[in-house]
Formats: sequence, C-alpha cells, structure tokens
Amino acid sequence: MALISDSSKQSLIPSFLYSSSAKSFSLDRLLNANTTTTNSAFADAPAAVSSPSIKSRSFMIPSPNEPGKKIEMYSAEFYAACTFGGILSCGLTHMAVTPLDLVKCNMQIDPAKYKSISSGFGVLLKEQGVRGFFRGWVPTLLGYSAQGACKFGFYEFFKKYYSDLVGPEYFAKYKTLIYLAGSASAEVIADVALCPFEAVKVRVQTQPGFARGMSDGFPKFVKSEGVSGLYKGIVPLWGRQIPYTMMKFASFETIVEMIYKYGIPTPKDQCSKSLQLGVSFAGGYIAGVFCAIVSHPADNLVSFLNNAKGATVGDAVKKLGLWGLFTRGLPLRIVMIGTLTGAQWGIYDAFKVFVGLPTTGGAPAAPPATTADLAKA
Repeated sequence: MALISDSSKQSLIPSFLYSSSAKSFSLDRLLNANTTTTNSAFADAPAAVSSPSIKSRSFMIPSPNEPGKKIEMYSAEFYAACTFGGILSCGLTHMAVTPLDLVKCNMQIDPAKYKSISSGFGVLLKEQGVRGFFRGWVPTLLGYSAQGACKFGFYEFFKKYYSDLVGPEYFAKYKTLIYLAGSASAEVIADVALCPFEAVKVRVQTQPGFARGMSDGFPKFVKSEGVSGLYKGIVPLWGRQIPYTMMKFASFETIVEMIYKYGIPTPKDQCSKSLQLGVSFAGGYIAGVFCAIVSHPADNLVSFLNNAKGATVGDAVKKLGLWGLFTRGLPLRIVMIGTLTGAQWGIYDAFKVFVGLPTTGGAPAAPPATTADLAKA
C-alpha cells in the first residue's frame, strides 16, 4: 500500500523533461559566461528572487505539478521538453489530416480521376471505403513525429545559438533573420529524419495495392528502389519544407508579436494562459496560409517523384506545367496547412505551459543586464 501511495504522488510528466536537482542560473554565472545572454532569454525567463543576495537570483521555470523541481531555460531539460512537444504537435496533427493529405496527393498525381476535393473524396469512398481515408497513417505518424522532434527542438537550439553568436544588439535589429536562419537549420536535419517515411507514405497512398502500410510498404519500397531510393525526394523535400518552415516560424513569431503589440492592450505576461494559447493558434493558422503558398510547387514535385519510378524534376515540370505546379491542389492544401499549423503551435505551446514553460513569441525584447547594472542590484 505504501508503494501505491507513493506512486500516486508521482508527476505525469516524464522525469527527463525536468531537472530533479534544479541548478540555478545565477547572476554571477551570467557575469562569467563566455557568451552573451540574448534578449529572448530575459524576455522569456522570469527571475525567481528568493533573497536580496546576487547569488540567490535565478532564471528558472517552475514545473506546475512538481513545485520543488524546475526546468532551467536553455538547459538540456528545456530542449528535451521542446523536442517532446514537437513530437506531439507534428505527429498527431499530420495523422489527423491523413484523409485531406490522401486526396491532395492523388489530385497531384492523377488530376483526371481526382478532379476536385469533393469528387476526390467520393472516388476514395467508392473504391476503398471509409478505411481508405486513413491509408498511410502509420508512416505519416512516425515520419512527422521524427520531423517534429527535430524541427522544434533544433529550432529552439539554433535560435539561441545564433542569438548568442551575433550578440544582443544585432539580435534586436535582425531578429527575423535569426528566426529564418534557426528554422532553416533545424529543417535541414528534420527532413533527413522525415524523408524515408514520406517516400513510403506517398507510394502507399497513390498506388492502390502496393502495400497496406509501413510494415509491408517499407521492405517493398527498398526492394524496388534500393535504400538510396528512400532519399530520392530529399532535395525536393528540402525545397518544400525549408521555405515552409522558415515561413512557419518567422511569420509566427512576427504575427504573435504584432497581436500582443497592437491587438491586446494587456502585456503578454499578464494575459491568461488560455488567451495566450488562443493567440498561438491564431498566429499559427495565419502563418500556415503563407506556408502553403510558398511551399506548394515543391510539394507537387515531391508527390510526383515519389510516385513515378525513375522520374526527374524535368519530367514533373513537363507533365504538370508551371501553372499546375503552383496551383494544382493548392486550395485544399491551404485549408489543410492552415489548420495543421495552427493546431501545431497550439499543441506545442500547450505542452510548454503544461511543463511550466512560457509560450512561444510575443514578449517584448528586453536589453540584457550589463555588469554595471548587476553591480547596482
């Protein structure tokens, strides 16, 4: 009974998401640091002051379910939490919109048969039944979970790294460029994780009878195309995902900052968590519309190359035409990506709030403390 009682008190949050021995990020450590703390670190991480002495001041984020344990901003536990949040936000949302993705891919590959969104759903329902709408959901879930882990985790890392690299003054002037560089760097890594799953997913979804899903589709694909075939679409995937992610993160950060600056009279740190999460969803949805438009031509290329054995980019352009490359399946993709991106940011920030971290973006930049300022404290 004692064991049951003790276990019932355990937090539902995995232990690797926070440090059990919360080490303070004290001000004297800040003075001796080799790199300069960025504006975002001071904007996002409130100082917890337990006594007047300098050594007792720390920048810590409390975990709501474990009052004695904290996640230190930009620590290993912080990046682990962001990585786990990325898995939830990308894996679950992409799996949920599998029917839309299925129709979109088939419209791109066979426009004569799948002429519109409504007729596309009708064809799938008639030929494959309701179960057909979720064909390829396993590679979708696995692939985009891996991508989300790298995308969000490495974005937080690169954003901090590049901010420290340029210093607070240039970060304040060129923060949008920092967001763009950080998101692009993260997506290069994320797509390496996604590409094999994306290749199998497209083949399963667009070639009925090829395979039931990931378990039998993966070995069939490797046998047919070889291991290198799994990465045949990596360059078009980078062409689709890197602009998409740059737009997704940079526009989101900018939109959320504008919402708090011009649309909400109350400072972000005084807003309720539900309002902050609503802002995250709205900012994500608007950003998603821009993402869909920017990345759509490359999305058509990825679908075409992964469906046709031995096809090249030139073949795709010749068959689809420039107009088709930019417009085929675009309305559906705008609806899908807008909803998807809004939901991703909502889930990601909801998880951050759950583990005691602040939501992403929107806080005004604060100048870093100087040695003279700290001496006066």
